[in-house]
Amino acid sequence: MSGTPRVDTAQLMELLAVSLGAYYGDFTEAAARENLTASQGKTLSVLRRRPAAMRELARTLSCDASNVTGIIDRLEKRGLVHREPSPTDRRVKNVVLTPEGERAVDAIRANMHTTQAGLAALDETERATLHDLLSRTFEPGR
Repeated sequence: MSGTPRVDTAQLMELLAVSLGAYYGDFTEAAARENLTASQGKTLSVLRRRPAAMRELARTLSCDASNVTGIIDRLEKRGLVHREPSPTDRRVKNVVLTPEGERAVDAIRANMHTTQAGLAALDETERATLHDLLSRTFEPGR
């Protein structure tokens, strides 16, 4: 018998639920400090990876396209994003993060004190392992 305790899928799912709840609570508070809703902050975070079409944003954010339009309208009004024509399809508008939007994402992440503290408690090897496990589990195409 091995010395490693058996962890079933239900236990992992429960721990993920607790972890994500803590993360999103921390994220929501940090976004609010930037006068953003959690949905606005999440949209900026998605756009930090790369510009995206409205339809892609709706799919990624798991919400209706009309909701995304409202989110983008409010972010654009604040100068955090702008729309530009897609280089491959002129009928499509891509949403692009502005430098001010990048600053807002950085501020949100910097103000996620609970999450920062939890990750800082891990040593370099543990963080690399966590990164690998999360990447293998949740990144599309892996």
